[in-house]
Amino acid sequence: MSNSPSPSTADRLIAIPAGICSGATKLLVGHPFDTVKVRMQTEGAHGRFKGPLDCLMTTVRGEGLRALYRGATPPLIGWTLMDSTQLVTLTNLRLLLQSNHPSTPLSTAEHALAGTGAGFVVSFVATPIELLKAKLQVQYNAKGSLAGAEYTGPIDLAQKLVRNHGVTALWHGLGPCLLFRSFFWALWGSYDIYSKFLLTRGYSESATAFLAGGLAANTFWTISYPADVIKNRMMAQKDPGRGAKPSDWKYPSIRSCASQIFRAEGMKGFYRGFVPCFLRSFPTNGAAILVFETISSAGKTYFNK
Repeated sequence: MSNSPSPSTADRLIAIPAGICSGATKLLVGHPFDTVKVRMQTEGAHGRFKGPLDCLMTTVRGEGLRALYRGATPPLIGWTLMDSTQLVTLTNLRLLLQSNHPSTPLSTAEHALAGTGAGFVVSFVATPIELLKAKLQVQYNAKGSLAGAEYTGPIDLAQKLVRNHGVTALWHGLGPCLLFRSFFWALWGSYDIYSKFLLTRGYSESATAFLAGGLAANTFWTISYPADVIKNRMMAQKDPGRGAKPSDWKYPSIRSCASQIFRAEGMKGFYRGFVPCFLRSFPTNGAAILVFETISSAGKTYFNK
């Protein structure tokens, strides 16, 4: 092991541009699915939508196709920031577990541990981005109209939150975000398992990255989805206004949110919107991980020549 080459700057930092491209891929492929998912999650048992397809059709008929990309500005910036943060952290945690010898293989448990650490770090970047996205996604307006909208866009929303509650309001929901992303062990641990299996079956590296990425995402979402419902309910809830006390919020804590969902909707409430999320996760994350792995590999080859 001691004769293995030490990691270069490219090994440590190539995940930044690769993560930016990965995040942009997620937005392009996945945001319409995400809008349907968030609307289904936050509606609860109100009965506005009969199911995911009805949500999709109602949104398009009532608000136009552009509504499927409502709230896309925060994740356009955000997914690039989040993926670059997550993936550069993941890469460097892997190197740390490899004792700075990139050729040293890691166990599945070590990949899962690195994923957990990456999830913890990226939560601090993700919370304000997902907070703005969730609140904008649940504004229901006529086609192309902002009439009656509480917020005209992410900047207006951010300004009003800060004016009402201070800068820390942008991290309202950090707790549930940390809870949700603590499940990144499932994403990167299962990705290692699926990758090894597919490579032994003769799949190419590109096909393996896409298929293993999609399967790992399906695994991750199946396990973590209830935490995502809680996160989005807490983030999308109506702002009670300046000077609000914790008791003024509909969901003041993770525990109260989970309790209210269970009392009103049972276990089904924790999987509301799961179908569009599950369908979205395979192509979105498969494509994003393929982009990440391709750019990372090409970058390391180029800069380490």
